[in-house]
Amino acid sequence: MNYKLCFWLSMPGLFMALATVYFIPTSVEWICWLAIFLFCGWMLSEKINAGYFVHGFVISLFNCVWVTAAHVILFDDYATHHSVEVEMMKSGPASPQAMMLVTGPVIGILSGLVQGIIAWAISKLRRR
Repeated sequence: MNYKLCFWLSMPGLFMALATVYFIPTSVEWICWLAIFLFCGWMLSEKINAGYFVHGFVISLFNCVWVTAAHVILFDDYATHHSVEVEMMKSGPASPQAMMLVTGPVIGILSGLVQGIIAWAISKLRRR
């Protein structure tokens, strides 16, 4: 496992963590994440020879930390730009920040599965 590579490939996720707080709307966020997943999958197929799925999964775990931390720490700014999402979280069983702390890792795991599959698929396509 190349944790250093995973960390560096999570840097676009750190950018997205901050960008989603301030200027990327929820409606187009998935397009940005898809581009990041494809980029990371491609880079993994260039840099490693095995364990593509696991490396992709770990990158998304790093991303989960970045996004959850940015959204919780910068909550007031996040709430200013994402009022609809914050209103939905207010109807939950806990504060919006607590909801983010719970849902962030779940989304991180689910996106890790997607990132892992994309990394694995790109490695198979490139090895042909």
